[in-house]
Amino acid sequence: MAKIKSLIISAVLICVSILTPLTAQAAEASYYGALHVKGADLVDKHGDPVQLRGVSTHGIAWFPEYVNAKAVKSLKKTFHANVYRIACYTDEYGGYCNGGDKKSLEKTIDTGVKAAVKNDMYVIIDWHVLNEHPNPLDHKSDAKKFFKKMSKKYAKYDNVIYEICNEPNGGTSWSDIRKYAKAVIPVIRKNAPDSVIIVGTPTRSQDVDKAAEHPLSYKNVMYAFHFYAGTHHADLRKKLTAAHKKGLPVFVSEFGTCDASGNGGFNKKESNAWIKLLDRLNISYVNWSLCNKAETASIIKSSCKKTSGWKKSDLTQSGKWLYQMLRKY
Repeated sequence: MAKIKSLIISAVLICVSILTPLTAQAAEASYYGALHVKGADLVDKHGDPVQLRGVSTHGIAWFPEYVNAKAVKSLKKTFHANVYRIACYTDEYGGYCNGGDKKSLEKTIDTGVKAAVKNDMYVIIDWHVLNEHPNPLDHKSDAKKFFKKMSKKYAKYDNVIYEICNEPNGGTSWSDIRKYAKAVIPVIRKNAPDSVIIVGTPTRSQDVDKAAEHPLSYKNVMYAFHFYAGTHHADLRKKLTAAHKKGLPVFVSEFGTCDASGNGGFNKKESNAWIKLLDRLNISYVNWSLCNKAETASIIKSSCKKTSGWKKSDLTQSGKWLYQMLRKY
């Protein structure tokens, strides 16, 4: 009788293990392996669709303290994030191309990459083009040197994703971005021939329709789409849906729960509407931002000085929403 009970229990456990989704395991880079692009989807080494979900740093020139092994571990274990984005500003003061300490910035990036690898997560190295010189062509030479160095250093890691221009704007055309991408992508490909590369799109990475009309010919390339829930609503969701329907592989490498300024109040309704769409389309996304800056977009309260090991009481409204949202997967 005892033997029969043992056999029944074993059978039940086997059934449970088969039927239970691979939640924790499937979220790890070692399970997914080297990612690549297939049609509109990001897929894993098995060819199955993958959705990455995680958090971006703020500019590492100003908030380097959040790039540490314990912080990344907290994002993995507490938030259930599986991707970590490292934002290296290019032109704002202290940025890589404007008075910044390049060696220090590169060291911070290295700390972040190694922490992500150690925690079995993916990591995005973000060349954070923004306001001062919004056309990525302005720093094409610097970008080529930067990504040559990054792709050579991290060529052996399947975890690393390269984002070559955060938010082109100020009249930057898709033609400009294509010229820039055609100069930078081959540099990365010499060292990391199969890595995933994210290319920004016009109007602060919102005009994915332009990219869908004339995509780049390189393999394993995705196109950045950014939104801030307090500013961007149904009309922009329609634009994203249309581009995806055309087969454009999109990656939401940055989004916020507030308006585009980083403030304006937490917008739960629109944030939820966006996530519902991204989940339906299986589009990966990264939230802005991991820091305690006194603005709505930050996930850590300005009064909190911890750089890891956060409790729910340390989180802003945006942070608490993100925590609850990511932990459901």
